[in-house]
Amino acid sequence: MPPRKRSADPSAPMTMKELKDTLWKAADKLRGSMDASQYKDVILGLVFLKYVSDAFDERRQQINDDLLAEGYREDQVAGLLDDIDEYTGAGVFWVPTTARWRYLAEHAKGLPAAMGEPARTVGELVDDAMALIMGANPSLVGTLPRIFNQDNVEQRRLGELIDLLNDTRFTGGGASKARDLLGEVYEYFLGKFAAAEGKRGGEFYTPPGVVRVLVEVLEPYQGRVYDPCCGSGGMFVQTEKFLERHDADTQAISIFGQELNERTWRMAKMNLAVHGLNANLGSKWQDTFARDIHPDVAMDYVLANPPFNIKDWARSESDPRWKYGVPPAGNANYAWVQHILSKLAPGGSAGVVMANGSMSTNSGGEGDIRARIVEADLVSCMVALPTQLFRSTGIPVCVWFFAKDKTAGDGGAVDRTGQVLFIDARNLGHMVDRAERALSDADIARIASTFHAWRGTPSAIEAGQTYDDVAGFCKSATLAEIKAADYALTPGRYVGAAEVEEDAEPLDEKIERLTGELFAQFEESARLEQVVREQLGRIRG
Repeated sequence: MPPRKRSADPSAPMTMKELKDTLWKAADKLRGSMDASQYKDVILGLVFLKYVSDAFDERRQQINDDLLAEGYREDQVAGLLDDIDEYTGAGVFWVPTTARWRYLAEHAKGLPAAMGEPARTVGELVDDAMALIMGANPSLVGTLPRIFNQDNVEQRRLGELIDLLNDTRFTGGGASKARDLLGEVYEYFLGKFAAAEGKRGGEFYTPPGVVRVLVEVLEPYQGRVYDPCCGSGGMFVQTEKFLERHDADTQAISIFGQELNERTWRMAKMNLAVHGLNANLGSKWQDTFARDIHPDVAMDYVLANPPFNIKDWARSESDPRWKYGVPPAGNANYAWVQHILSKLAPGGSAGVVMANGSMSTNSGGEGDIRARIVEADLVSCMVALPTQLFRSTGIPVCVWFFAKDKTAGDGGAVDRTGQVLFIDARNLGHMVDRAERALSDADIARIASTFHAWRGTPSAIEAGQTYDDVAGFCKSATLAEIKAADYALTPGRYVGAAEVEEDAEPLDEKIERLTGELFAQFEESARLEQVVREQLGRIRG
């Protein structure tokens, strides 16, 4: 295993960064002959297995303590600890004995032959554990990977990774805290795999900063939350984190999702389980356009990052979802938009990440569709995001926000009927490396607070925020102004240029000052040149 750079005290708990880095380096050793997608399934499968086993052990200890406190004898308690309903009723998966992490850790080098039974590799034991867990929990059937004993999975390294997961010291706080950290590790791995897979990684992973823009603007405190192309479930995880940050009830939301890709659907099921989220993602992966698996459910919030500019999609011209016009066969962008609008409840709202071209395109009748959506007063806000937020694509992106009701009585103190807020956030963010930009907490807060001030939401009123147009950043435009711009929704068309601070220094004084500074630099350069020549002369002499 790779060495760990630790603090002076070797018994001290690892920091979160140390934990993530150590596990990634260890996991990376498994790559070998595996392709990236299979490698991802192996690692995330193990993290999932550790999570469900930890959750099971914590629940088992709780049941034990409760029974003893009620006066049961220890011999009586032992017989009651295997009541499956005591686990599933508390939202905990039942984990059979030989599927528990403790058992796998004890046999990380495999199971030797005994009593006429052949020797078994650790990969076989993990595959069996996955099968046993799926067999005991109907909601997981067909979800977990069983690929741990294949020829391209090096068994020694697999055992070493199990040892590392078993031995890693999490920071204090009990089993629940440790599982929260395991959830962070799962998210970290998702991001690393997305980066490693490049363009394909974008199929399952939306950068957390982008997701947080959607969540912080929509504020989904309660109701039905939906993502029609849910990838690995990041929208739902960030929704739960939003509720936790605001000390709100995480049980007040119901989660609905759909995903076309089989492996990604499985990944989402595991990711949501690791975060303790119950979600209806259907009994299997499905194409949202071919078959909506939640046809009769009106959603309060929709958060989505659909695949951009899909050319080959299940298109039917008679589909009732195309209320504002039939999307072109060569691009599904406006199919996604109209599907999402069709899912909204009367007071519902949505945030959708799209390619920038969607804001102004007129090809294939898309301009007409956009005009009808605007005239129906469904667009509440348009946000242009900075470039390079997605490592997987260089396409500039934006966020469309929709609202079925923009009156003062629908979550806002200000009636915004007939208006659209435009935010140009292209200058926000910072580079985390040469290829990727990230939004800071302050960037996300600026976008969200601008929207809430415009809308007059409770959070804005509580913070004492009021809305004003800011040249170069935000503008509240009327439908008439948008119509005059041929229904283009690019924020830069509306917000104008940022105000430049007036320079009060007279021009002749400025020229004299700058000239003096330039001559001073020339003199310093000449002095340094002479010093260098003298030093070189000494070396040669």
